[in-house]
Amino acid sequence: MKPGDRLPPLEIRITRTLIVAGAIASRDYQDVHHDPDLARQKGSPDIFMNILTTNGLVGRYVTDHFGPRAELRRVAIRLGAPNHPGDTMVLTGTVQEVDGDTATVRVVGANGLGEHVTGTVTVRVPA
Repeated sequence: MKPGDRLPPLEIRITRTLIVAGAIASRDYQDVHHDPDLARQKGSPDIFMNILTTNGLVGRYVTDHFGPRAELRRVAIRLGAPNHPGDTMVLTGTVQEVDGDTATVRVVGANGLGEHVTGTVTVRVPA
């Protein structure tokens, strides 16, 4: 791994099941993550993914690339455009810096509305 290396893109279909399951798994019972009518009443066109699900998908993207020995050291993300059912999020990543067995990867997840998530992941890959 070296600065400038690109991770292959990962397409994730955003389904209603993925959104609701992620919210349940992270114990986020906010109605906008499972009830379309209440989400619309609050100004959203439909339910949308929570940040904890996005965080998990970003971590999975990086560890899947670097392999089973990869250890996440830091995940710092910011949400943008929401992930709604029926869309696809494409995760891309670029290694920004490497220090020994540790790399910092810039990650972007884009959907049909724009950038859903941006941030950096620090990952250690022991030899």
